[in-house]
Amino acid sequence: MEEKLFTQIREELVQDILPYWVKYGKDTERGGFFGAISNDNKGDPAEWRGIVMVSRFLWTYSAAARFLKDVSYMDMADWAYSYMTDKFVDRRNGGMFWSVKADGSPLVSRKQIYGNAFALYALSEYAAAIKEIRGDGDTASRVMGEAVDLFGLLEKIARDKEYGGYWEALTEGWQPTKDSKLSDKDIDCDKSMNTNLHVMEAYTNLYRNLPVVFPDKDAQRCELGAALDALVRVHIDKILDKNDWHLNLYFNKDWTQTGSDEISYGHDIEASWLLWEAAEVLADRNLKEFVRPVALAIADVSLKEGWDGSTGGYEDTMEPDGTRRTVRIWWNQAEALNGFYNAWEMTGESRYSDAVEKEWGWIWNYQKDKANGEWFWAVSKDGKASLGELKGGNWKTSYHNARCCMELLRRSGQ
Repeated sequence: MEEKLFTQIREELVQDILPYWVKYGKDTERGGFFGAISNDNKGDPAEWRGIVMVSRFLWTYSAAARFLKDVSYMDMADWAYSYMTDKFVDRRNGGMFWSVKADGSPLVSRKQIYGNAFALYALSEYAAAIKEIRGDGDTASRVMGEAVDLFGLLEKIARDKEYGGYWEALTEGWQPTKDSKLSDKDIDCDKSMNTNLHVMEAYTNLYRNLPVVFPDKDAQRCELGAALDALVRVHIDKILDKNDWHLNLYFNKDWTQTGSDEISYGHDIEASWLLWEAAEVLADRNLKEFVRPVALAIADVSLKEGWDGSTGGYEDTMEPDGTRRTVRIWWNQAEALNGFYNAWEMTGESRYSDAVEKEWGWIWNYQKDKANGEWFWAVSKDGKASLGELKGGNWKTSYHNARCCMELLRRSGQ
């Protein structure tokens, strides 16, 4: 791949994405972050704030500090951690509230497992950053202990010990609930692909970072590794449809499918590289042999069905009736970069490297907001931005696009 590609990716990360959220994402009056930011970069101080948004900022700036070896990014990570621990931690029942009001009081206090997984993901990265960048072993140990405690809660209460995988949501007191959907776009269900995918992502990060802070916690890491291995297999045996290599979305407790038959191309390509990442981190040869053909089959179908080679953009969904939603959503573009680069690393096939280069061309020319910064939420197939969508907030943060930039730079040695 051309050096210009990686030059642009680094420029986008350092000069656009990371400074954008420091400048426009923080609510300096109330603390935390704006739950909604318009396309002209105005934050809405009245909008609710979610644990997912806060966790994604905490992860991003901790990861940036480590990757770029720049302690200045820790200021944003500290800001996110302070807000998380002050407003979202349930000190009576453990875990994290799903959302708070603008004044910081709880809004939705149930334990959405997706949200708790992102908190775990972020805390493990923050702890590693504190140890590596600041050399503060005591604080790093305390924060990593919080991540480990959260893992323990999920394993004790949120894991389905009969059928495997993790529940969609539980009440504030960690009891069963039928009120479980993540957003208005989702449905109430016992389990979902999206939640289990991000528990796997969080466990992978904790497994990788635990020795950075606790090099002697072998028994704990062994327990974590077993849970991660089981979750990788759940994805392949229960969530993935091997007839078409797409991930099903919603399930009853016994993994019978419920709800929509929609295909989510973004989740497919994201799963392809996250599955391989988990297998590589676990470094189990048998598991890697099990996962490798699956990861590549998902990436192959994603390339053929989800990616538009004529424009370079990656499409959104296919409805059960065969209707394609061709709009280019920001996070789908980021995960397509990760997934196709990963498939190219695994195979050396030029069709994947070509897709990476063309996908980045789409992002650089159309998804990126050259006037106001960052990436547009959505862009049509003909390159027109959907200005009615938010620039940022509870669902759109620095996580997907900063991560894809850091992933490609790290993997390429740039």
